[in-house]
Amino acid sequence: MKLKIINYIKDFFLDLLKTVGPIIAIVFLLHFTFIKFPPQVLLKFLLASFMILLGLKLFLKGIKISLLPIGEKIGSELPKKKSISLILVMGFILGFSVTVAEPDVRVLSSQIDLVSNGAINKNIFIVFIGIGIGVFLLISFLRLLLNIPIIYFLFAGYLIILVLSFFTPKQFIAVSFDAGGVTTGPITVPIIMSLGLGIVSVLGGKTRLADGFGLIGIASIGPVITVMLLGIISK
Repeated sequence: MKLKIINYIKDFFLDLLKTVGPIIAIVFLLHFTFIKFPPQVLLKFLLASFMILLGLKLFLKGIKISLLPIGEKIGSELPKKKSISLILVMGFILGFSVTVAEPDVRVLSSQIDLVSNGAINKNIFIVFIGIGIGVFLLISFLRLLLNIPIIYFLFAGYLIILVLSFFTPKQFIAVSFDAGGVTTGPITVPIIMSLGLGIVSVLGGKTRLADGFGLIGIASIGPVITVMLLGIISK
C-alpha cells in the first residue's frame, strides 16, 4: 500500500513536469531575465499550476471511466435499432448537447460578448455553435452509414466556407474560425470519437474502425459555417 502511494506521488510529479513544467520553466526564465514578477504573483501561479494538474488528472480519469465507455456504448447500440432517422436525430441532439456543455465554447462566447459590448449575445452564439456541430455530426454519421469517403465532405464544407466568407462581415470571419477550433475541446472530442468508433464497430467490424476517425474534422466545419451565417443575419 505504501509503495502504491509513493508510486502515485511520483507519477503525479512526473506529470507535473511533463504538462505544466515547461510553462513554469518559461515563466521563471522570464522572471529572472526580462520581467520581474511580484512574489505573490509567482506563488499564486505555482499554486494554480498544481491545481490545474490535479483537476486535469481527475478530469481525464473521469473521461476514461465514464464518457468514453458511454459514448462507445451509445454508438454501438444505435445501428442495432435499424433506423437511420433515429441515428441522425441522436447525432444532432448529442452534438448540440456536448457543444453547449463544452467549457472552451463558453469561454470564447464570454470573451466575444465582452469585447463586442454585448453586440454578439453569448447565448445566441453558443446556440449557433451547437447547431453547427449537431448538423455536421449528423452528416458525419450519414457518411459512416453510407461509407462515403471523407474527402468529399471536407471539400464541400470548406467550399461553402470560402463562398460565405465573401458575404460575412469582417468581424465575424475570424470569430467563426475560432468557433470551429474551440469545439475540439475536452468534452466534445472524447464523446464524438467514441460515438463514431462505436458505430463503425457494429457496421463494419474491425476492418472499418479507421472510418470512425475524421468525425471531429467534419463536425468542426459546422460552427464556422453557422457563425458566418449568424454574421450575415446580424448585418
